[in-house]
Amino acid sequence: MKRIAIIVLGVGIFVLIQFTPSFAGPPLNNLEGVGGIAFNPLAYTAGTGFDHDAGKHDGLSYQDVISKPQVGIWYVSLSDVSVDWTAIGIAETFFKRLEVSYGYEAVAPDGKNIHKNNIGGKLLLLNENSNGLDFVPAVSVGTIYKKTSGAAEGVDSSDFDYYLVATKLITSLPAPVLISAGVLSTKELVTGVFGFDKDRDQTFFGNIDVIPVPQLAAGFEYKQGARFDDFKNASYYDIHTAWFVNKSLTLVAAYVNAGDEKSISRVGLGDGIVLSGQYAF
Repeated sequence: MKRIAIIVLGVGIFVLIQFTPSFAGPPLNNLEGVGGIAFNPLAYTAGTGFDHDAGKHDGLSYQDVISKPQVGIWYVSLSDVSVDWTAIGIAETFFKRLEVSYGYEAVAPDGKNIHKNNIGGKLLLLNENSNGLDFVPAVSVGTIYKKTSGAAEGVDSSDFDYYLVATKLITSLPAPVLISAGVLSTKELVTGVFGFDKDRDQTFFGNIDVIPVPQLAAGFEYKQGARFDDFKNASYYDIHTAWFVNKSLTLVAAYVNAGDEKSISRVGLGDGIVLSGQYAF
């Protein structure tokens, strides 16, 4: 039923966009507040995105120093494990290069309330299509400081993630396709909600989105689970639809699979639905 509901919502969005003339675009504020999609960061920084005409102006502007902020709100329902997961994030970019973000998450497993704070920094190393070369992706490095109130006994309550990510909008196909891939260095246990391991692991993440019309994107997102000696995270994926209502507002619906909750080899949280509202000022 959850899959059917997402499909129906996606069809409804597609119908509605036929009467909607304006559009926005990624990056969104992900669950940790960073400019990305849901789980993963993109190389694009907040307030820039893939609309290369956005923000163009004559002369010097304050937007050359600091972008307008963008905010995102998320709700994730993982009914297999009776978890409601909500998040809110805000991000903006300085000098069109340095993104600074903050994300707050509230997770309610088994009647408990876990709170997680995320402070992110992302540096754009290489602009997309640099030097007039259409094949060049945007490339960024970033870090996220994470702190949770739900750390299990014997693990740390805070630590840093580090990542490298490349993102490219391919416009030579019948419909534009956004692809992104990166490497994450982390100690996180269930994205850090349950704390952080003593060791560090390097994992892969990636996204692909098709943009059939300017107001709609539909795509797939994957995040590999980090593995440690005594704790192995499940890999996550989601199938999502984003409706760019206008140049400021984006609505997202998705089906998410956070791993088999019955697995004895990986810690998973089952599947569920995801809803999000994003606003760029």
